Amino acid sequence: MANPRKGHVRFRERAELLDFLLEVSAATSETLDLDRLLANVANIIKEVIPHDLFAILLYNEKAGGLRIRYSIGHRPEMSNLVIPLGEGITGSAGLARQPVMVGDVSSDSRYLVALDAVRAELAVPMIARGNLVGIIDLQSTRLNNFSEQDRALLTLIASRVAVSIDNARLYRRVERQNRTLRVLAHLSQEFSSLLDLDELLSKIAVTIRALIDFDAFSIFLVDRDHNLLRRRFSQRYDQRITLDNLELGVGITGAAVEAREPIRVDDTAADHRYIASHPDIRSEVAVPLMLHDRVIGVLDLESQRLAFFTDEHVRALSLLAPQVANSVENARLYEELAQREQRMEQDLKAAHKLQSVLLPRAAPAIAGLEIGMKSRPAREISGDLFDFFEHGDEYTLIAFGDVSGKGAAAALYGALVLGFLRTLAPRRSSPAELMRLLNEALVERKIDAQYVTLLLLLWEARTRTLKVANAGALTPIICRQAKIIDTKIEGVPLGLLDDQNYDQVTIELQTGDTVLLYSDGMEDQLRGKEEDFGRERLDQFIVQNCPLPTCGLIQSIFDELDAFRGVTPLTDDQTVIALRVL
Repeated sequence: MANPRKGHVRFRERAELLDFLLEVSAATSETLDLDRLLANVANIIKEVIPHDLFAILLYNEKAGGLRIRYSIGHRPEMSNLVIPLGEGITGSAGLARQPVMVGDVSSDSRYLVALDAVRAELAVPMIARGNLVGIIDLQSTRLNNFSEQDRALLTLIASRVAVSIDNARLYRRVERQNRTLRVLAHLSQEFSSLLDLDELLSKIAVTIRALIDFDAFSIFLVDRDHNLLRRRFSQRYDQRITLDNLELGVGITGAAVEAREPIRVDDTAADHRYIASHPDIRSEVAVPLMLHDRVIGVLDLESQRLAFFTDEHVRALSLLAPQVANSVENARLYEELAQREQRMEQDLKAAHKLQSVLLPRAAPAIAGLEIGMKSRPAREISGDLFDFFEHGDEYTLIAFGDVSGKGAAAALYGALVLGFLRTLAPRRSSPAELMRLLNEALVERKIDAQYVTLLLLLWEARTRTLKVANAGALTPIICRQAKIIDTKIEGVPLGLLDDQNYDQVTIELQTGDTVLLYSDGMEDQLRGKEEDFGRERLDQFIVQNCPLPTCGLIQSIFDELDAFRGVTPLTDDQTVIALRVL
């Protein structure tokens, strides 16, 4: 142990004392790092005043008491103890703002036992700018260890170091605020780039942990439909945990939702709203997540320490909360959208299977004709429709159309058209009359912005003729001996206007003639953003390749189309049926 009289021997001359005080000032002004500063103070005092236990307690106005910030010889759990002003020897020195020296602590009721062997204690307040900064506390196992000279010397030291400690605390506070602002500055962009909700919430937890050393963290999202706060993310001691959902208005988190403002509880044991989730939790802060004046959730932090969360913590969380709310809402909407898209994709796959049953899978055998066909949708399912209806051995009705739009709506409307066709086709042999009846059926069930363009062709094998009625579809291309035969057949699309009559044209065909039925997705196919395949290019290609078998001709058309478009996606549904007269 240090010489108990060392403090009295050192300063025989006033100059020595002045030199020592200059040494104190130099040691305490060389750094703004609080931990290093307190260690310097401890080393200085150790050199001049003998003691066995040392502590510097700092005053926390919010907690209303003193807490050990730096100690030598004290038990570790003492650092969690908050000593109110007026309690204990240190609390008494803080309240009176005067040194308190006790020669025999066993005879002083104020003494708070730190170690059973302790006999003497000296507590000296540190005052800066008229405010209590904290207490320097020395304890010894010797009775009457501290003298009046020790008290005077420690008072001098305390007066010199108080401002330095206060400045270090202010610097730490400012540095923490600056760090918080720097973190907040880049979080908005970082959070907004995360659309996976679980990944985002994990990132939020890590980010807040860098700002506030919490022991437990949770994010609850508001479910108004079920009057619940749904736990979406919870973490305790760096481990993910599972917590129950809470009813709205229940607990400190529920109170934050109702109040629409942060709620801080310094002592959860004294707050009836607290819902015990872990026996060691002592303080809690809950901050509502607001979006357009609407509470969508709550950030909830818990600590094992009493009065751990400060005004600065609440301000930092309040600054962060709007960014978290926006990012969480975006991620939640993205999650819902992804789920909807998944359900839609499943529905589209089911619709594709259904459509593959509704449309012919292979060309039928029709007397007097060689038939080839191919169809591919721009999306999962197609708005193009086609079918064949045989009337005995001599007649076959061919339907070829294109529903407005693409995707599921077009496919469903196409299924409706095919259903009417299958009902009406066996009853009539005239394409024009069949077209009129079909239009009436669709107009009765009119759907806004939905219509179908349709060709009806009645093939008579004995006479090699096609009777054709057109409802706004592209006219067939007829290739005869490497030349295109022009045909003009017009009409109003089905499902738009009532009381429509349709013309009918009879086309006499010759052996070797090829009739091509095609959807507008062939002509309209783009290369890049502006250039389309066009009718002229299609005519030229057919003229050059007309002698090919129908299946080969159709495949070569699609190959030419794909070579033209390159990497450009399909512009529209594409369907081709080729009829070769035998």
